[in-house]
Amino acid sequence: MSFFRFLIGIVLIVAVAVLAVMNNEMVSISLWPFYLDIKAAMSIVIIALVLVGYIFGKIDSWAAYSPLRSALRLQKRQNKKLNVEQQKLVEKVEGLKENLESMKSAEAPMMGNTKVSMAERFKQKMSGLFKKKTKQDNFWCL
Repeated sequence: MSFFRFLIGIVLIVAVAVLAVMNNEMVSISLWPFYLDIKAAMSIVIIALVLVGYIFGKIDSWAAYSPLRSALRLQKRQNKKLNVEQQKLVEKVEGLKENLESMKSAEAPMMGNTKVSMAERFKQKMSGLFKKKTKQDNFWCL
């Protein structure tokens, strides 16, 4: 795409240069509100007007894209914040994985007594259901 832009730009520059060289007569330019009368070669006038148009077009496109540049800067700031947040979450997940591995390794020797421990857990839960409630247990159920 940039090659075609370059090619079109070269063609336009050559066309303006040929037009300027072919029209080398003196012209009179009057600027109405200022009552100025300027005499100059037409080639200089053509080249000056093309440059003024080019500069005006660049300024206009720069102003038109200012909201886009502003939104892009905002997204870059948000992206940096999200990257920091993601890094924190990755570190937290790694820590949780390590905790899970350590819990699995600590629970592995106890796997032989799973039936006993399951029965004991069941007894504890059943006794907890039928125990007499104290005043502290009924705190939220006034």
